[in-house]
Amino acid sequence: MTSIVWVEVPVKDIERAVRFYRAVFQLEATEIRDDGARRTATLFGDGDAGGPGFSLNQTTNFEPSDKGMYIYINCGQDLTEALSRVAGAGGTVVTEKTYMEGAGYYATVKDTEGNAFGLYSTN
Repeated sequence: MTSIVWVEVPVKDIERAVRFYRAVFQLEATEIRDDGARRTATLFGDGDAGGPGFSLNQTTNFEPSDKGMYIYINCGQDLTEALSRVAGAGGTVVTEKTYMEGAGYYATVKDTEGNAFGLYSTN
């Protein structure tokens, strides 16, 4: 199953960004989480209903730009197979399969045009 499961917005000031998105979309208060490597705030997520989640992410080397937001594409049960085909298709693996505490696994890849995106799986 290939579908968008998550969208991340890189931010420099997560408190300011939370205020902005809450005001614009009239969202409820959200917790800012800090795991030592990154600060995140999930603004909404409809994973149970099959819709994508949306979060703000303040992390070193994940810079805001006018080039767009970061998406995760669901690769089913295990992203390993899709990840193994990236280089052969002319892309680049930027971040190998990595566990996100309680949220599954991701890998970052770049396509042949230089667009970065995430692959996602539960295993």
